[in-house]
Amino acid sequence: MLRWCVVAFVTCWTVAALAQGDPPAAIASGAVTKALAASAEAGSTTSAPSAASMPPAATSRSAASWVSPGATTGWPTPPASSAAPATPPKPPPFAPWAVAPENGTVDPRRAFLLRGIFAKDVSRRLRVPTSEQRAYGQRMQAALADAQLAQLAGEYVVLVDRNQNVQALFIYFRATPADAWQMIGASPVATGRPGQYDHFITPVGVFEHTPDNMDFRAEGTTNENGIRGYGRRDLRIFDFGWANAERGWGKGGVSQMRFQMHATDPDKLEPLLGIRHSKGCVRIPSSLNVLLDHYGILDADYQALVSSGSSLWVLHGDREITPWAGRYLVVIDSQRKVRPAWSPLPNPAARKKMPASADTAD
Repeated sequence: MLRWCVVAFVTCWTVAALAQGDPPAAIASGAVTKALAASAEAGSTTSAPSAASMPPAATSRSAASWVSPGATTGWPTPPASSAAPATPPKPPPFAPWAVAPENGTVDPRRAFLLRGIFAKDVSRRLRVPTSEQRAYGQRMQAALADAQLAQLAGEYVVLVDRNQNVQALFIYFRATPADAWQMIGASPVATGRPGQYDHFITPVGVFEHTPDNMDFRAEGTTNENGIRGYGRRDLRIFDFGWANAERGWGKGGVSQMRFQMHATDPDKLEPLLGIRHSKGCVRIPSSLNVLLDHYGILDADYQALVSSGSSLWVLHGDREITPWAGRYLVVIDSQRKVRPAWSPLPNPAARKKMPASADTAD
């Protein structure tokens, strides 16, 4: 009789535990899943690399390596038992980074599903012609080669053109070094505006995003000019550490500045993205900030710490880390003399409303 009660108790406990919450994959069933159907409409006409071009290294990560250990899963912890634990039910694929059931790997072509998510979730986007996408991919590759990273592949890379006639950010991906870089999406940004004290020209080069320069989150408070320099509360500041940059005041020269990428005041300054008006950092749209943060686009080194057991307060528990998380921000200057049609200036009405001292926000 006692044995029957124990069995009944364990059975009831198991049913109740499964009813408490969805498995980890359930968090991807909303906007992310809907984005799969929209991926072909993401504003890029380039095609994904063939399956034959995928190296084993690019497809070898298991699902466990890209689900954040800090995420709240809803799965209860079973009580201690001397009996051999039962095999838990296998959760469904974690869309859109689904694991192939036949070999347990992630097809790198799924990295391009981020296009659909970008098109749906990022409110300020640029429609870059295919020829320009290729040209910027080649510019980025040249910068990576200069930094001894010519063979970089299998991870996302963020590119910024600081040129005053462009002011744009691009996300790129390629599966293998033999592939051409393909654009995921593009948005307007604002980089350093010279001509005022303590304003730097945004430095060019390849910058590594590492926990050695730990990120932090915006408090959402205003400065003396009524501007939320880092944007609304809880948005992430991507910190790339100290960098040598050209002074934009006085006689010029080079000094160190703290180089960051972050959102800006959503009401007063975000409508001005597309022209230079920062103190040297890269200002990005709030919705892009959320995408980079939630999917860990530049969090390869952060995720390595998490996977080793570290707990990082700056990372949200509900993030959906991509298997192709990268770590590099590349800044170039295309030297363009004329503004391309695909990167328009901000609305003239928004420019007229630019607050006084708007350039002192970061």
